[in-house]
Amino acid sequence: MREVLIVDGYNIIGDWPELRALKRESLEAARDGLLDGLKEYKAFTGREVIVVFDAHLALGGQALEVHSGIEVYYSDQEETADELIERLVYDFLREKTRMHIYVATSDFVEQQVTFGGGALRISARELRTDVQTAKRQIREQVDRQNGARNVIDDHLSPQVREMFEKWRRG
Repeated sequence: MREVLIVDGYNIIGDWPELRALKRESLEAARDGLLDGLKEYKAFTGREVIVVFDAHLALGGQALEVHSGIEVYYSDQEETADELIERLVYDFLREKTRMHIYVATSDFVEQQVTFGGGALRISARELRTDVQTAKRQIREQVDRQNGARNVIDDHLSPQVREMFEKWRRG
């Protein structure tokens, strides 16, 4: 079953302490920090990830960028991120494929609107926990792989191993 996670970018940045701290230095650094965490989350869960940011200060229309397989939308000047998220949810629901749509935000009104539209909600705190869990499990898996022996002898059949041993001994 297809799973899509739509993230209210600035809402999450405002909620996660580490991203709030980055935002004080640079909003771009906070956005990059969020995308980095979501990149690992996407790889671990297999969910499609879409991040939506308000672009009320930007000129021009709605923009779409792709970062490491994550779709990043900037709302139109005349549209809020919440409105864009709602539109994305309803567009996905119009598709005739079976899917689960999750919206990550701690904005109560947005949660109610998207939940009413058929999406499932994930709070900013829940998403942070899920991202941290994914990072930890990826790190543990890499550590296990790095700690395991990776020599050719582990991949040889007993017959081939015996043949090489005879050659070695002359």
